Amino acid sequence: MKIAALALSALLALGACAPVENDADGALGSETAGTLPPQPGRSVAARDQASCEAEGGNWTRQGRLQSYMCVTSYADAGKQCTDGDQCAGDCRLPDGERAGMNSGPVTGVCQANSVPFGCFTRVEDGKAAATLCVD
Repeated sequence: MKIAALALSALLALGACAPVENDADGALGSETAGTLPPQPGRSVAARDQASCEAEGGNWTRQGRLQSYMCVTSYADAGKQCTDGDQCAGDCRLPDGERAGMNSGPVTGVCQANSVPFGCFTRVEDGKAAATLCVD
């Protein structure tokens, strides 16, 4: 019985590894499937790219999986802050800086763009939070 359950688990796991097919436009349609209602003649990824660029974003591959996403720059990038509420994005310690466990009040800077990947330390209420690394 254990062997049958193990074999079934293996088949289900392998089924999740199905390749992503390119659509007629050459875009990877399933990466952003479901984000917009279908329109004849255009893939979902192409519509997302068009709307991203129309809003001033940069359509680019990001993260460990290299999925397409819209990266927008924030107007307040680099502005000093003590809380994320003061920024369009997060308030973070400047690149490369890490706060000690018992550090006092800190000042951060507003993040430059909407890319959620990398290692960073958020600043909330004038205090450094734990350092996060996002792939």
